Amino acid sequence: MDSIKSIKFPVSGEMKKFEPFFKNSVKSEIPLLNFITNYIIRRKGKQIRPMLVFLAAKMLGSPNRSTFTAATMIELLHTASLIHDDVVDESYERRGVFSVYAIWKTKISVLAGDYLLSKGLLISVKHGDYELLEIITDAAKEMSEGELMQIQKSRKMDITEDEYFEIIRKKTAALISACTGCGAKSVSANPEYVEMAKEYGMHAGIAYQIKDDIFDFQKRGVTGKPAGNDIKEKKLTLPIIHALKNSPAKEKKKILQLIKRNSITAGEMDEISKFVTTYNGINYSMQKIDEHTSKAHEIIKKFPDNKPKNALDTFASYIASRNK
Repeated sequence: MDSIKSIKFPVSGEMKKFEPFFKNSVKSEIPLLNFITNYIIRRKGKQIRPMLVFLAAKMLGSPNRSTFTAATMIELLHTASLIHDDVVDESYERRGVFSVYAIWKTKISVLAGDYLLSKGLLISVKHGDYELLEIITDAAKEMSEGELMQIQKSRKMDITEDEYFEIIRKKTAALISACTGCGAKSVSANPEYVEMAKEYGMHAGIAYQIKDDIFDFQKRGVTGKPAGNDIKEKKLTLPIIHALKNSPAKEKKKILQLIKRNSITAGEMDEISKFVTTYNGINYSMQKIDEHTSKAHEIIKKFPDNKPKNALDTFASYIASRNK
């Protein structure tokens, strides 16, 4: 078994039941919407977010209807955000296949994303899961703020390391934190456990995003988006931020001039990647991943001993070692 399969094993039964539960949740009377949602479901990724919901819940109790509702709400929010991101970034690829935006263009993609968001709200209201809704809508707010912060900073090209961490805390880690927090909350875990679960998710989410940002400087787009995509969109992430901070002024100026261009050639992207490696951007970023995964390990030790807890502990280790 690969790492994710082994991590998922303690909740494999719940994950199997989740697929039809989720599919039924997105059904519509509009044939076009059903066509789009079926396209998305058939190309589902590793389903890390619902997995984390179920693991956190099973670590502290027995997953129930509220757990399935939480996993569905989070997967709907995550999917909608990916659709909207592809529109904003004008991205034609998602996980190596055509994005919804590539096939259906802007208007339909935005409306499809809105539909998924509304279905998430409806499912929570229908079952009265208001405390779960509060956690998830707070994450949605944070995600929007993080994306807007990143766009604002990409225009000025003046992002600091502290600002970078604030952006990824909001745009990525907030949702991972909501996964583990909602999982714990869905089985009526005590407030202390819920907060600890959210904190674990926050550190795991920060580490996960840094790893994604490292992938952007590899020759192949292992994450399902083209390598160098962040640089082409003028998004300065931790590897390049650190390299720019520690390079001579002349080289820094040259690299910034390359990044500011409207188009970057493959050769120029190779030059930027070499620059990042030369000035320790990758190694420094890996150190930061280790810092946050270590914090995640420390938090998870405080929970009751069982297989789901061990799986969450393994997930923190998986983040640093994953290659896609």
